[in-house]
Amino acid sequence: MSETTVRPVTGADGGIGGPDELAAALEGTGYLPDEGLATAAYLALAMHRPLFLEGEAGVGKTALAQALARVTGRPLYRLQCYEGLEASQALYDWDFGRQLLHLRAAEAAHATGDTETLEASLYDRRFLLARPLLQALEDSPSVLLVDEVDRADDEFEAFLLEVLSDFTISIPELGTIRAATPPLVVLTSNRTREVHDALKRRCLYHWLQHPDFDREVAILRRRLPDVTEQLAREVARATAKLRTLDLLKPPGVAEAMDWATALHTLGARELDPDVAARTLGAVLKYREDTDRVHAMARGALFGGA
Repeated sequence: MSETTVRPVTGADGGIGGPDELAAALEGTGYLPDEGLATAAYLALAMHRPLFLEGEAGVGKTALAQALARVTGRPLYRLQCYEGLEASQALYDWDFGRQLLHLRAAEAAHATGDTETLEASLYDRRFLLARPLLQALEDSPSVLLVDEVDRADDEFEAFLLEVLSDFTISIPELGTIRAATPPLVVLTSNRTREVHDALKRRCLYHWLQHPDFDREVAILRRRLPDVTEQLAREVARATAKLRTLDLLKPPGVAEAMDWATALHTLGARELDPDVAARTLGAVLKYREDTDRVHAMARGALFGGA
């Protein structure tokens, strides 16, 4: 994939110039947003509001946060959510190993007489392990990606709402840390469960759909310049057909790119039905889906019509 030098977007407010300018900058990274998504991202930046993105897996939610970090010149911090995620894993933790070494060094130097001072020294900032939420607040301005928030537990969701309300974190041993500039927060959800309304109300909301045919072809051509236009068009058309089959996991743009790459690697310049059937592992991720597609007429699915 070709790399493009991306200059940070600048405007009257020191950050952005408008939805159209932001869309053009995002396209420079290889991310092609539609008008609605570009507007939502612009408003999130201008209003300092979190952007909540929902949609099927593979439609470009995570990629948008990465592209926004590039065009704004901000560091990106990613918090991958999962069941059982605790606040300490997202916020901060103390490096007990280094604290223990520090304590042993103090004992070796016979510097343990003033226990109050020694105890205070154990909770110095150098022993604090910053996790993504704290990193995003300290390294301001930044982009904070809270990925697949629907996989986290209700308790963590409530904690996250508290952090996003004022972008401050209280550390008992050190005090309160507040972001000088609120990070651009992008939350993503594949809608495996409903996220509570309280969190959604705090955010701007946008539903990401699979791109239409022309936009998907443009994405494939931009991200995979070595793939022929004919192959890109036929892969986009076949992927769109696969999405209509009520599969367990309909393919997203990411799978379409993998499929086009696999076909190109095999020397294909167009979508031959036999080669397409042999490379389904690049676009389908469940045996049931693969079996169903194999049982159907290949010409109807992978033909050029």
